[in-house]
Amino acid sequence: MQNIEDQLLLWLPKLGMAIAVFFCFWVISKTTQTMLGKLGGRWGLQEPISSLVSGVAKVSILVFGTITALGTLGINVSALVAGLGLSGFALGFALKDTISNFVSGVLILVYHPFDIGDFIVVSGEEGKVSHIDFRYTTLENNEKIILIPNSLVFSKTVSILKKNE
Repeated sequence: MQNIEDQLLLWLPKLGMAIAVFFCFWVISKTTQTMLGKLGGRWGLQEPISSLVSGVAKVSILVFGTITALGTLGINVSALVAGLGLSGFALGFALKDTISNFVSGVLILVYHPFDIGDFIVVSGEEGKVSHIDFRYTTLENNEKIILIPNSLVFSKTVSILKKNE
């Protein structure tokens, strides 16, 4: 019984410190998310881009805080970090088309080559832009609704036939 109590006395300070470290990172992540959300509005970023940047910053800080807290507990995090790197590589390779559409969507929303209501032609498809999100640009014409992957919109020639007025 004495051995368990000794182990508990050794782990309690480490556990308390790890919880304190994670809590500090959690506070920093929430503060950063709030500040970046407000700064995004001042910088003129569209709301989806602003929330994306602030969300990525928050998650990144929380992941770093979790790894730091685990290291504070005395856990060897080098294998965990290497595993995260390999998992990220495998996921990136498996989701390359989705990631390509996502990054293209972000760039379209940042650079504004066309706006909602513009009439455009992309890869032989034409229509009025009705919606732009992170994966697709939605065109509407008299006959149908067309979803064009953003990677095509970003990499192919886009003809803007009529600007929104």
